[in-house]
Amino acid sequence: MIDDLTALISQVIDDNHDALDSSAEAIAASGRDGGLIYAAGAGHSLAAVMETFFRAGGLAFVRPLWNDRILPLAGARASTAAEREVGLGAGIAQQAPITDADTVLIFSNSGVNPYPVEIAEHAREQGATVIAMTSVAASATAPKRADHRLFEVADIVLDTAVPAGDVTWPPEAPVTAPASTLLTASLWAAILRRIDTIAPDAPRWKSANVAGTDDLNAALVERFGPRIPEL
Repeated sequence: MIDDLTALISQVIDDNHDALDSSAEAIAASGRDGGLIYAAGAGHSLAAVMETFFRAGGLAFVRPLWNDRILPLAGARASTAAEREVGLGAGIAQQAPITDADTVLIFSNSGVNPYPVEIAEHAREQGATVIAMTSVAASATAPKRADHRLFEVADIVLDTAVPAGDVTWPPEAPVTAPASTLLTASLWAAILRRIDTIAPDAPRWKSANVAGTDDLNAALVERFGPRIPEL
């Protein structure tokens, strides 16, 4: 185990080099072809979804897939039960008009619960490109609660390499310091850097706390609001 968080992030970025390139290309293509990025996750993976949506410097064509039942702040134990419920993820995905022009980005550390797997399966059926940010090692050893594991049904897998249980400290017997949020945010930032290289004109939000950005953001809301009701 790498006991330095900075080194861990660097290692994961390096190990996912090719998958990061593929992810950036798929997302840039969705933006170019009039598609959306649908971002999904449950429980604490919603932190990663928030990182993609309506974020300063982030892409404007992102729509979150979510339900208040999977939000820990609305009931922590209930949110755990909800992501294990068969049919909830499928229902949420079916309500979204996912097409083959879209990219569906799913965050799930374990990738074994029905909620993220059902979203991935539905998106694949619609012809969308599915990107999974998950820990392959943790998923392989976690209790399987769906027909597949998330990494098995994704087109592109970004492996966070998070240990089982999402704990990293102390190295000899970890019990604390979860790293999944740090790693997913870092992988997403790496994708955004690549997109800036291959699609520098992709529409992006500006910080609302920088002078002169309100009009630009308002124009993006007008452009994407009809397709992203969460705006």
